Amino acid sequence: MYQQIIEKYYPDDNQLRRLLLRHSRDVADFALAVARRHPELRLDTAFVEEGAMLHDIGIFLTDAPSIYCHGADPYIRHGIDGAALLRGEGLERHARVCERHTGAGISLVQIEKQDLPLPHCDYLPETMEEKVICYADKFYSKSHPDRVRTVEQAAKSLAKFGEEGVARFMQWAAMFG
Repeated sequence: MYQQIIEKYYPDDNQLRRLLLRHSRDVADFALAVARRHPELRLDTAFVEEGAMLHDIGIFLTDAPSIYCHGADPYIRHGIDGAALLRGEGLERHARVCERHTGAGISLVQIEKQDLPLPHCDYLPETMEEKVICYADKFYSKSHPDRVRTVEQAAKSLAKFGEEGVARFMQWAAMFG
């Protein structure tokens, strides 16, 4: 299913598509490994794979030239943009992954305090599948696709969003590690 969505929005074989596919596959494989290590979580693994493969579908709509994105929106909106695309496809559950994976989720308080260009509401992962995908995403940067971050490096990269996200991530590290 996710292949058709990716093909629709990324029809050309170019650097952006290859980067998206590599990053998304890395995140999906990491999230599925968490699911295998923790059968007690009873994760919907088919959905985990689909959600991870589609979590960054909206990046082409953003302005991030260093990762081949030449859209108009600020990069922080890629999750909101992706959610809109997936809602248009009738994929509400997948859309929620898109809008809730940035940082370790972004709260309304963070949006207001930092004056982020996002609609004013909470974008925090709620389901265990959303949390696992968000967690897995923090280990892979599209800017450095050959690197896998450590827990400490991932936590440090979240600090720009505030300590609230770092604390949430570290809780996930204890739960999923």
